[in-house]
Amino acid sequence: MDWHQQIFIYCERAGDPGFWAEPLNAASNAAFLFAAALALAAWLRQPQRGVVECALVALVGAIGVGSFLFHTLATRWAALADTLPITAFMLIYLGYALVRFVGLPRLLGGVLVAAFMLVLQAADAVRCSGGPCLNGSLGYVPALIALGLVGVVLRWRGDAAAPALLWGALIFAISLTFRTVDRMVCPWTAITGGAVGTHFVWHLMNALLLHMLVMAAIRHGQRRRAVRAGQAIAPTEGGAHKDEWSRTWWNR
Repeated sequence: MDWHQQIFIYCERAGDPGFWAEPLNAASNAAFLFAAALALAAWLRQPQRGVVECALVALVGAIGVGSFLFHTLATRWAALADTLPITAFMLIYLGYALVRFVGLPRLLGGVLVAAFMLVLQAADAVRCSGGPCLNGSLGYVPALIALGLVGVVLRWRGDAAAPALLWGALIFAISLTFRTVDRMVCPWTAITGGAVGTHFVWHLMNALLLHMLVMAAIRHGQRRRAVRAGQAIAPTEGGAHKDEWSRTWWNR
């Protein structure tokens, strides 16, 4: 395999091998760096700083860097630099949410994450008319479903992290739509002689999504950590303590 072979799959590039052939797709990755910086500042303000939360923040930044490389160099190795941090974030965050938020035992959470990884691979391998389905977006559908399901479970339990995951699922669905129609709407997105497509909107909305998810981990994951350690828990908004169910699940 030629790792330096270029890949032309987005409307904005239009077959141009140049470094700045995708200016909006490339520049919009700054949103991931901004989201990571805001999340890092919030993490540093915590009295106790979790390693996993820090790793999630770092992955958001890595996603921005990897995506920038892909949308400027457009090579096979840059595509790998783009997809690996995204996959790592999806797997780690799902495991985090299942164990820290839902309260599953770590072994069961690990088994579910492994099953989810197989589903991701199967979805990504599906081909429609000889090419990737939904412009390659089908591979992200399992993540959307998982995010929505975990959000519903948390909402049913009255967990404070539920709104972030449910709103995140909605944002993800919308951003996935923009990713899917990028080439489809290409003829109608011409600006100053060149088409821009809609892929850059996928970047902007996903930066918001990842920021929301990481902030949920930073704000509410700390509560779960304290419960597991047997520390005192501050009341939630409205004065109610919503961690008795979490204490029960953690101590299984």
